[in-house]
Amino acid sequence: MRCSGALLVLAVLLTAPIVVAEERPLAEAEAVAPVHVIAVTGVIGPPVAEFIIGALREAHEDGAQLAVLRLDTPGGLASSMHEIISAILASPVPVATYVAPAGARAASAGTYIVYGSHVAAMAPGTHLGAATPVHVGGGLPFAPDRPSEQEDGDADRDGAERSPTAPRDAMSAKAMNDAAAFIRSLAELRGRNAEWAEAAVREAATLTAPEAHERGVVDLLAADVDELLDLMDGRRVALEDTAVVLATAAAPVRDIEPGLRTTLLAVLTNPNVAFILLMIGFYGLIFEFANPGAVVPGVLGGISLLLAFYALNVLPVNFAGVALLLLGIACMVAEAFLPSFGVLGVGGIAAFALGGFLLFDTDVPDLRVSWSVLATMTAVSAGFLIFVVGYALRAQGRPVATGIAALRRAPAIVLDWTDGAGHVRVEGERWRARGPRSLGVGAAVRVKDKDGLELVVEPTETGNGAGGS
Repeated sequence: MRCSGALLVLAVLLTAPIVVAEERPLAEAEAVAPVHVIAVTGVIGPPVAEFIIGALREAHEDGAQLAVLRLDTPGGLASSMHEIISAILASPVPVATYVAPAGARAASAGTYIVYGSHVAAMAPGTHLGAATPVHVGGGLPFAPDRPSEQEDGDADRDGAERSPTAPRDAMSAKAMNDAAAFIRSLAELRGRNAEWAEAAVREAATLTAPEAHERGVVDLLAADVDELLDLMDGRRVALEDTAVVLATAAAPVRDIEPGLRTTLLAVLTNPNVAFILLMIGFYGLIFEFANPGAVVPGVLGGISLLLAFYALNVLPVNFAGVALLLLGIACMVAEAFLPSFGVLGVGGIAAFALGGFLLFDTDVPDLRVSWSVLATMTAVSAGFLIFVVGYALRAQGRPVATGIAALRRAPAIVLDWTDGAGHVRVEGERWRARGPRSLGVGAAVRVKDKDGLELVVEPTETGNGAGGS
């Protein structure tokens, strides 16, 4: 018995550590911090910047070990880009920017965000670059005097020094140098290819995903988020005041999508939507002023105009474009009032079209009014303000169909007549009337005037001076 008891105790002691060792990885797996995948699609503007900053804050509050920006953008506003990069640099959670899915791009402002992230990755079939700051109507601030990078040969791909091109003016040079210095500072901070970063700004250079990885522009190539997390597992990431080692292979993934507010604000700040709202606002107020008391056009126009003003407040507006729009509308309205033989109308249409084209001062095509919307709204404006307003003015010149103005010169028949007074029938109604004493029953007369409830009549040219009873 003693021997059996001793053997039992020994077996328990030997197996106890094994049980603990088997349970420990399970407990650690349950404690793995999540990874937040933030979907960023479309133009980088104030709503997108607000969404990214809020998502990074939420990742920190949720205890996430990594935030992945899944990026697909044609570029955007410099102010919004700076807000996003400032949030990434100050984030206590490491940020990986992943250009995906296949066919996506990180152009213009997106290239800066890639360079500013702790980890940069791309999916096959994606590209980045073309980060030159360009203003509408000014062309490239620096005009390239050599072929693009894709046509420049192997020497250029090896990072050969490029001679800078001559600036067109001092302001363009200032903007170019500021953008180049900013992206170079980000490249040096993250240990990425600073020479190509500057070429992306000065020469609008672009790279495909394999080229970007080969030249040290991005850190990783991954087909999807799962592969990206596997590749980053065990990677050491330096933050502002510390360093962390990622454990992303088995980390739970939480997808963060833009909410209703972000989506609505993104729609409102779409230049095409803002332009249409602006026109609806103008038309509604014009119609309300022309027809006081209609209410609905005034309310709809006021709401549309306020929403348009919100969009114009956050978009890069060219005030010359706004002035041309107002001038165009004024000329088209004047065409309806003045016999200018089309001069004001044609001038108004031209000013309106130019104003729409110059309304937003940016180099990003997605932040301009599209040609189709501009052409449609120009045609609608011309038709509405010239033909509709002109029709309304012509209608005001027609004879009035009610009141004494409608009765004046109306034909009438004498029903009874005595001593220059009696009754007449006008448009099916019996009226008391007075007139010449010579009128008789059945005489054809016409209304000359109205005095209170009594008509003043006179004989028509073909009427009988004295009718029979």
